[in-house]
Amino acid sequence: MLTAIALYEGLTVLDAIGPYAVLSHVPDADVVFCAEKRGRLSDDNGLLHIEVETDFGEIGRPDVVLVPGGGASRLLDKPGTPIVEWIREAHQHSTWTTSVCTGALLLGAAGVLDGLDATTHWMFYDNLAAFGANPTAERVVHRGKVITAAGVSAGIDMALYLVGQIAGDETAQAIQLGIEYDPQPPYDSGSPAKASPEIRELVRSLNG
Repeated sequence: MLTAIALYEGLTVLDAIGPYAVLSHVPDADVVFCAEKRGRLSDDNGLLHIEVETDFGEIGRPDVVLVPGGGASRLLDKPGTPIVEWIREAHQHSTWTTSVCTGALLLGAAGVLDGLDATTHWMFYDNLAAFGANPTAERVVHRGKVITAAGVSAGIDMALYLVGQIAGDETAQAIQLGIEYDPQPPYDSGSPAKASPEIRELVRSLNG
């Protein structure tokens, strides 16, 4: 099973690395990071750098397409950008097409989400709707062969759900135990429904 994780300058790294930590443990998994061109990419903070060894033209036809989010996704979510055109082509042949956080906006720009229920980071539901999707507040949304995850950390949940679909519940549970994914956060403000208005506004101001 070939999984292609599509990267770009300015991505949020956990969106990609969280699912990678799950999917790389699937038996017979072949997980490849790819981008428009080979070379070094930096994350949305400019602090972490990834050396990409495979470009979109070299990846062939992946079974699983995974698109992370990040600040730069809002600059790339237009028809004609290399990553959007690659998603459009890869989706025609994929078994699963997935996204994390604002990676859903790139799926939307590629025409993947038109008429589908989907999710993304809660601050970008309107952006998602502009692509013809029906935004939902669910953490993971599965419609047909498309699976979208809410913001950042939801990518781990999405990847475990995907493993369950691909390799069965026991394999997914074994991977969950292997990475000891047992969230017990010290605060209960991890969704807009739980956070106070003051915390939501603080998030908006920090990401404005």
